[in-house]
Amino acid sequence: MGSFEQHGPYLPLATDTLVACAVAREIAGAYPVHLLPPVTISCSHEHAAWPGTVSISSVTLHAVVRDIAASLRRSGVDALVVVNGHGGNYVLGNVVQESSARGERMALFPAPEDWEAARERAGVVASLLTDMHAGEIETSILLHAHPEMLRPGYETSDFVADDRRHLLTLGMSGYTDSGVIGRPSLGSAEKGKELLASLADSFGAYFSLLTSDE
Repeated sequence: MGSFEQHGPYLPLATDTLVACAVAREIAGAYPVHLLPPVTISCSHEHAAWPGTVSISSVTLHAVVRDIAASLRRSGVDALVVVNGHGGNYVLGNVVQESSARGERMALFPAPEDWEAARERAGVVASLLTDMHAGEIETSILLHAHPEMLRPGYETSDFVADDRRHLLTLGMSGYTDSGVIGRPSLGSAEKGKELLASLADSFGAYFSLLTSDE
C-alpha cells in the first residue's frame, strides 16, 4: 500500500509505494509468501496543497482492501498482510480490526514498534516523531533500494516540526513550506539496508500468527 504525494524537492511522488514495495520484497525473500502488485494511490489529503498529489477517499480505500481480501479468499488464499508505506492511511487499521473480528486472517505491517526496532538497529538518529515525512528513514530506504530516483537536495533540506497537533485540520502545509518534516541529511544507503533487514526480521511474528494452525 503506497501513495502518490509530494515528498519535498528530492524524493519522487511514488516514494511511499517504493518504500512499501522494498519492504514487501525483503519479506518475500525471507518467508514463503506471495506478492501482490501495489495499490499506488491512497489517502494523501494532508498533502493536497502540493501539486501532483492524488488521493482517494478513506471509504474507497477501505472497500479496495476488503474486495482484494475477498477475492483472495475465493482463490483459496485466506491470509492477507497489508504492507503500508503511508502514515496517512489511518483507515487500514479499521479494515484489519473489522476483518479480524469477522474471523478473517489479516494484519497490518509494519507497526510503529517495528519501525522503532528498525530505527534503533539501523542507527537512525531522528525519532519517529521527528522523522515524519521525506526524512531520514524514507531517504535512506530509497538511497539503498532506488538511488536513481533521488534528486539533489536532501543533504540541505532538514526541517523539524515535532508539534503537529492540528495536522488533521491544517494539513502538512500548516507546518512546512517544503513538504519535508524530518532530517533527510542523515540518510544513507547503509541505514536503508539495515532498516529493511530489521523489518524482515520483525515480520516473523506476523507470519507465525497468521499461519499458527495450518
